[in-house]
Amino acid sequence: MVDHRFSETERTAIYRVIAERRDMRHFLPEPVDPVVFRRLLAAAHQAPSVGLMQPWRFIRITDTRLRNAVASLVEEERVRTANALAERGDEFMRLKVEGIRECAELLVAALSDQREQHIFGRRTLPEMDLASVACAIQNLWLAARAEGLGMGWVSLFDPASLAQLLNMPPDSKPIAILCLGHVTAFYPAPMLKLAGWADERPLDELVFHNTWSNNEK
Repeated sequence: MVDHRFSETERTAIYRVIAERRDMRHFLPEPVDPVVFRRLLAAAHQAPSVGLMQPWRFIRITDTRLRNAVASLVEEERVRTANALAERGDEFMRLKVEGIRECAELLVAALSDQREQHIFGRRTLPEMDLASVACAIQNLWLAARAEGLGMGWVSLFDPASLAQLLNMPPDSKPIAILCLGHVTAFYPAPMLKLAGWADERPLDELVFHNTWSNNEK
């Protein structure tokens, strides 16, 4: 049998970057090297996509007024989310949930327009275009961690309001606001775990065999 494995050192690095990826909310103001930034976008663009449709679109926000407007939309949704959380609302408002104004690079990841034309792999699962964009975001995230850069995924926004702000086509849709940049340090564990908001579930609880079996007590 032909051994297609990478070297042990390379495999270790891959598993390490996966384990040490963090959803970052604290950033330093130093700019990202343009060559590195382009390399990260290229990594995102190499993600798998259903039917090779490549539904991801990345909008780079470089205008300060627009960045502030994006931050305002997120703050509006943060307050709505706190209200929806009822008894955990005050606790939620104490969490830092984004670094939009501090990060060096701000991107909006979106689903492309005219997606209805793509049927291959989407006839019964049209949401596979969303899965493809998520893969591109993950590629970007892991590549950023390998380059020593932090990234945070912000989902606290109204999609229609953000799409209007960015002058997006009617049938496109923003999926994520991505904060990217240098950081002082990477969190030793997920920030929500460190803040006592939630904890990870063990793998064995989420792997079933042959049929769905929920082992929760």
